[in-house]
Amino acid sequence: MAGQTNSSPMIAPDRYPRLSRIHVPADLRQFDESELPAIAEELRGYLIESVGKSGGHFGAGLGVIELTVALHYLFDTPRDRLVWDVGHQTYPHKILTGRRDTIHTVKQKDGVAPFPKREESEYDTFGVGHSSTSISAALGMAIALQQQGDDRKVVAVIGDGAMTAGMAFEALNHAGGMEPEPNLLVILNDNQMSISENVGGLTKMLGRLSSSRTLNALREGGKKLLGDKKKPPARFMRRWEEHWKGMFVPSTLFEQMGFHYTGPIDGHDVEALVGALKTLKTLKGPQLLHILTTKGKGYELAEGDQIGYHAVGPFDPEKGLVSKGGAKKPTYTDIFSDWLCDMAAAEPKLLGITPAMREGSGLVRFSKEYPERYFDVAIAEQHAVTLAAGMACEGSKPVVAIYSTFLQRGYDQLVHDVAIQKLDVLFAIDRGGVVGPDGATHAGNLDLSYLRCVPHMVVMAPADENECRQMLSTGYHFNGPAAVRYPRGTGPGVALQSSLDTLPIGKADLRVRGSRVALLAFGSTVAAAEQVGRELGLSVVNMRFVKPLDRDLIVELARTHQGFVTIEDNVVMGGAGSGVTELLNAEDLSLPVLHLGLPDEFQHHASREDLLVEAGIDAAGIRASVLKRWPALAATQPPLTAAG
Repeated sequence: MAGQTNSSPMIAPDRYPRLSRIHVPADLRQFDESELPAIAEELRGYLIESVGKSGGHFGAGLGVIELTVALHYLFDTPRDRLVWDVGHQTYPHKILTGRRDTIHTVKQKDGVAPFPKREESEYDTFGVGHSSTSISAALGMAIALQQQGDDRKVVAVIGDGAMTAGMAFEALNHAGGMEPEPNLLVILNDNQMSISENVGGLTKMLGRLSSSRTLNALREGGKKLLGDKKKPPARFMRRWEEHWKGMFVPSTLFEQMGFHYTGPIDGHDVEALVGALKTLKTLKGPQLLHILTTKGKGYELAEGDQIGYHAVGPFDPEKGLVSKGGAKKPTYTDIFSDWLCDMAAAEPKLLGITPAMREGSGLVRFSKEYPERYFDVAIAEQHAVTLAAGMACEGSKPVVAIYSTFLQRGYDQLVHDVAIQKLDVLFAIDRGGVVGPDGATHAGNLDLSYLRCVPHMVVMAPADENECRQMLSTGYHFNGPAAVRYPRGTGPGVALQSSLDTLPIGKADLRVRGSRVALLAFGSTVAAAEQVGRELGLSVVNMRFVKPLDRDLIVELARTHQGFVTIEDNVVMGGAGSGVTELLNAEDLSLPVLHLGLPDEFQHHASREDLLVEAGIDAAGIRASVLKRWPALAATQPPLTAAG
């Protein structure tokens, strides 16, 4: 796909005279170095224009415009390996690498992927949707190339908070202590942000380093003394800046880990970047270039609201983001947010934990109302889970608010540090099941499978908004590890109760009492299942609990129905439906069971609705699958009776 462009270009040559001539990085390298600042400005303008049309990740890309131009100008990509971290920084990279005229399709079905994707382009050397993988992957590439006697360069770009994760330091530790030394360049894009503001000791250390008064005074004094930075004296003195820094910060963390440290330098100064990268290209061994950037650079509204402009829907760049006004239907994240504050008011032992997802997981209000009970651990999911385990050991009740795919990164800790010890931790798992436009890296399609196999866990999936609130209370008051898994977005619109009522553990809700076949639906699939059940005269159960299952109801229905259909927004393999079959086998009950769920593959990016249709777990898909298995159901539809 790399290098291809639409037959009808989307870019206006009169507005972007240089960028319109750049289809791939080889075209960029035909320009004189003096034109790079102008190219960067055109790229910034085009990014603002295109994301304004399509929506997507925004602020992070604006912050790496100059870096992206400098890297593709100086390095022979794709032969040289450029590995990006936190993939939402890569829209400028995509524009320069053959996807300029299709960038407006980002996140759309069959459009450009929102993150680097190896199958999409040879310039995307490593797929990434989450953070902190770039140094490990780039080190692996450098080692493999070194083994083969290949001299191509390997560059890892890590930023937007990704350096706060333990995996990044594991890779630094390995690379810095190797013999022979790997030829690896790590670029730390330091903008003091992830989605929220960065937190932790590393952030403070980098802040102290970049704000050294003595160093900055020397730098600014040198600029005034030497004048034009293009003249030889100024260029010469810039080379000595690293030696000046050594006088004031002689033992940086990175140098102690075995990296040669350069910086910090202005990440929006193309000439400075090119100058530093030219030198670093010639050096052997592990190198780290520290650049300072501003998230949202060049778009004043994004600079002023870096959190709000992290990811956006379509908007008018002239007006910026405009509130649509009016009452909005609450999302499941909103429901969790309100529940957390309500429960905290009633329960002083409640503590809230998030791995750098205050906004996404709904902890903004809690962080303001209960700051002493709020813990953002940065991008460190493993630490978040074991931190919760330690809190539970001393009688607190931690609530870990985490995305489904982020919990995958803390799975070992969930098993060893929480479940084995039966510790009292509640996991509020957002973005369960089909997520949509962010693609496979963000799809919570595995969580029911990886949770239900863990001993001592209680696993719940709400069918609606009020049930989500009830399940959170149920999990909070359960003495042991529990998880409530809910989808992205809104529910069917059930009214919320203000109480903190609980549900009986392991009891399902028989929504419709029909005959012949019973539809056993989990979580967000209940509404579609109920529609189909009423149309065909079938029994419908809101299962509520993935673990433990409602044994008594399942056994009763198995003895009065011809077959079961299990429906879940999770992969079929090892999912909730598998648990139903296991229970039937244990009870020596034999009847046909049709399992509906997500396919045994990683679905591409598209809307949540499109992906549910593709998987066949929307109402039409469920109906078609049921009638294909039991064609006779279409002929007669016995009357329904009241459930319960």
